[in-house]
Amino acid sequence: MPNREQTQIPQHFVFALVEDFSHIAFSCAVDPLRIANLISGEELYTWSFASLDGETATSSNNSVTLTHNRFQDIPQCDRLFVLSGINMQRMDHTILVNVLRRIDRTTRTQIGALCSGAYILVKAGFLNGRKAAVHWEYHDSFLEIFPKVNVVRNVFVGDEQYITASGGTATADLMLHLIERDHGYDLSVAVADQMVYNTVRNATSEQKVSLQSRSAMRNKHLASAISMMRDSFEDPMSTAMIASKIGISTRQLERLFGKHLNSSPKKYFLEMRLDRARKLLLQTEMSIVDVAMACGFQSPGHFSRVFRTNFGTTPMRQRDRLD
Repeated sequence: MPNREQTQIPQHFVFALVEDFSHIAFSCAVDPLRIANLISGEELYTWSFASLDGETATSSNNSVTLTHNRFQDIPQCDRLFVLSGINMQRMDHTILVNVLRRIDRTTRTQIGALCSGAYILVKAGFLNGRKAAVHWEYHDSFLEIFPKVNVVRNVFVGDEQYITASGGTATADLMLHLIERDHGYDLSVAVADQMVYNTVRNATSEQKVSLQSRSAMRNKHLASAISMMRDSFEDPMSTAMIASKIGISTRQLERLFGKHLNSSPKKYFLEMRLDRARKLLLQTEMSIVDVAMACGFQSPGHFSRVFRTNFGTTPMRQRDRLD
């Protein structure tokens, strides 16, 4: 991408690092900004870090990051992200909460949260009645403790007043979304390419949780059903057939999906097939007809209608650009 004459003041990001913050989310937040500057040949973004003592912050992997300011001394900025990780419920966030409220009340800074940082935004009173993305590990506790927050399974929420990302690589998805909004689609794609990040997710993408990663989902019947679904994409098995092969009733299988996945077998299987179709569109040169057949859809027309209902765009547009 050719250099252009600098025409605007760089946007400044501040990352408020809470002890035990997620280092992977931190890296996925800062590096896309650095790469955007590198590729554009301009200083589009600047950033600084804040912590409780204004000197250092330690991540959950024990990496120590030097910081520029105390929470009370956060400088004027365009975007302020709270980044936390494990153990955030056990900490006293009074100072940071008061700072966030003051900044929200007196400036035009956009405030957001990464990983479990949404917990602190709730404490500040920002997320009641709003959508929020938080790491799946905290979903159950959020629903229980903060019933007024609309916790979503999306990897990020980028268009609310307070923006949130669920953590990990979802932070990179959010940053690429912001780069596209600030400086255009071409730059966001170039940044993703530089990161060798080929499956950029949009805000409607949902967090996918491994069946073995949560004790509540370590159910042999559920695992068998999803394995059968994964093995029959081209010729989808009916819910009744899957239940019969597992040796349980259809009603039992539906109860398992409802209890552990908050979905029905039919809906979950359709989402699996659509997710695979999207990956094939983005990662291969297969025709749309072949993608539809590989994912078990009756016709390209049916595939296009279902795909658009789920993702808000057609298979053709999805391939042309990452909507």
